[in-house]
Amino acid sequence: MKEKTPLDLREGSTAVLLSVKVVPGGSRDRIVGPLEGALKVKVAAPPEKGAANRAVCRLLARQLGIRERQVRITAGNTRSRKTIAIEGLTPDEAKVRIQKLEDKS
Repeated sequence: MKEKTPLDLREGSTAVLLSVKVVPGGSRDRIVGPLEGALKVKVAAPPEKGAANRAVCRLLARQLGIRERQVRITAGNTRSRKTIAIEGLTPDEAKVRIQKLEDKS
């Protein structure tokens, strides 16, 4: 059985920060699971004019049960590796919810 790599999930000054690896242009929006410390996310949107970034925030908000405005990209806007700020959750709450997402993948 393959051992899971822990996610890079840390507490920022006003939000929980999550490292994400984004793969745009997929067949559908979905959370794939952990990849080298990041949460791998595939979205159908192309990497043009911020469409994929918006899709990632929308997907994470929906899956974590929070509002879209509580999820924002703080680093890596034009890169596949991004840092996402998640507001309204404690680090422990975020870990539990993300773990549930990984279990579904």
